Amino acid sequence: MAARLLALFLALMSLGQGTLTQYEEEMSLGGTLFLVNRDFVLASDYKPEDLVVPDVRLTYPDTTMRAEAAGALEEMFAAAKEEAGHTLIGVSGFRSYGQQASIYERKIKNAGKKQAMLLVAPPGASEHQLGLAMDLGTPQNQKLNQAFGDTQAGAWVRENCHRFGFIIRYKEEWTDITGYADEPWHVRYVGKEHAQRIFEMNIPLEYYIDTLRQVQYDGLTEQKR
Repeated sequence: MAARLLALFLALMSLGQGTLTQYEEEMSLGGTLFLVNRDFVLASDYKPEDLVVPDVRLTYPDTTMRAEAAGALEEMFAAAKEEAGHTLIGVSGFRSYGQQASIYERKIKNAGKKQAMLLVAPPGASEHQLGLAMDLGTPQNQKLNQAFGDTQAGAWVRENCHRFGFIIRYKEEWTDITGYADEPWHVRYVGKEHAQRIFEMNIPLEYYIDTLRQVQYDGLTEQKR
């Protein structure tokens, strides 16, 4: 992992200041690289202004995402069907702070707080509130469980979602970093350029963002000298 991060750091350091400034904007609230987890939480009233219903098969017809992510999701669903014959279903997209709170409290009641913390984000700590995440299923399984990762459709998503700007956000080997169990059904939109790097490096978003911030800090330091 350390070697991969060093390679990423060096590659990013070679980019121009204009590109790094763009990345800084993308990491800000409203950008596609904004990091949300238990350490970086959203305000209870945060809601993206550009939510739309993606033109894909959905479990619930009022499911929304941010417009850019929705367009990318449409491209991915179409490619899954055309290239491999897989029918994907969008199960859960944008969720408000209040909706997340209800889900989290229900999970605590059913599974206990320790297990709930591993399986469900607390309110404010969910990527779904960003409008950039979508939980996926198939016509045979829309229950959001590990079985999705074992299907051919799940394997296709794992190997191809980066082509459309998405990453598999939570993997089993990253649990100590992300704080969450393996979720092969949960994809997060970050844009094609970043998704490609994250896929190739096989690193969690936390490490990618941290490396970007290090590069920016070094760049600013260099400019002041």
